[in-house]
Amino acid sequence: MPIRVQNDLPVKEILERENIFVMDEFRATHQDIRPIRIGLLNLMPLKEETELQILRSLSNTPLQVDVIFVNVSSHESKNTPTSHLNKFYQTFGEIKEQKFDGFIITGAPVEQMPFEEVDYWEELKEIMDWTTTHVTSTLHLCWGAQAGLYHHYGIDKVPLEHKRFGVFRHRVMNRKIPLVRGFDDVFYAPHSRHTDVPAEKIHADERLTMLAESEEAGAFLVMAQAGRQIFVMGHPEYDRITLDGEYKRDVGKGLEIECPVNYYPDDDPENRPLLTWRAHANNLYTNWLNYYVYQVTPYDLDGTPF
Repeated sequence: MPIRVQNDLPVKEILERENIFVMDEFRATHQDIRPIRIGLLNLMPLKEETELQILRSLSNTPLQVDVIFVNVSSHESKNTPTSHLNKFYQTFGEIKEQKFDGFIITGAPVEQMPFEEVDYWEELKEIMDWTTTHVTSTLHLCWGAQAGLYHHYGIDKVPLEHKRFGVFRHRVMNRKIPLVRGFDDVFYAPHSRHTDVPAEKIHADERLTMLAESEEAGAFLVMAQAGRQIFVMGHPEYDRITLDGEYKRDVGKGLEIECPVNYYPDDDPENRPLLTWRAHANNLYTNWLNYYVYQVTPYDLDGTPF
């Protein structure tokens, strides 16, 4: 898939080295194609790292995708240069009158706080409400999924006794749903979180459909409104070394942290981590774009109400 980005986006060079087709603005404007417009609300502190992971995940279909980076205005990012945000990001206020084919709400390192104590919670609620009228399908990731389930369906997260950290085995619950088309009966995906949304509460809500879960890690993939809302509890977009970086960062800080499960060969952090989830992660994003964005979105976004 051609990923359409600004010409001088820093991660563009990395994507090109990985042989991912990245189309600059000049070339895209000279093609007689309406690109799929995907908004990315990036709530992660290391925004360039998340940009790379998400763009990589969106790169596996023949569609042309125009990615618009969005940030909240009610929170000051301390880990990404202001110059990067000013150049490549738009605030919600700047895009709220626009419509999008798809929208992604990332995780955020605030899961141990009550939602109402997060400084941008009111703005995020406004954004989540806006997605129901301005977006064809919204993909919520990790804390973003917890926030979406809480705001839209009233299901609160609960604290875990120990951090859920590693790569966990999941099973597909409903193979007839296109979002899991091509998935094996069991597959692996990374998790890195201190809180959980109880699977039994999701199963008990008739508005929600559980598509994949794990005996160890709990709920993983949940869908609502025929795919207008999708909630992913883990981090399928993570690359090979993301958990490694998190683990060694916490060890370096002297924090209590266990070795991520099913990750290092022989559970030895000196060994190169195994990458066991990329194929299904790519499949998830490809199915989302194809079945829940491209095939159902109107051609004229501005002229057609959702």
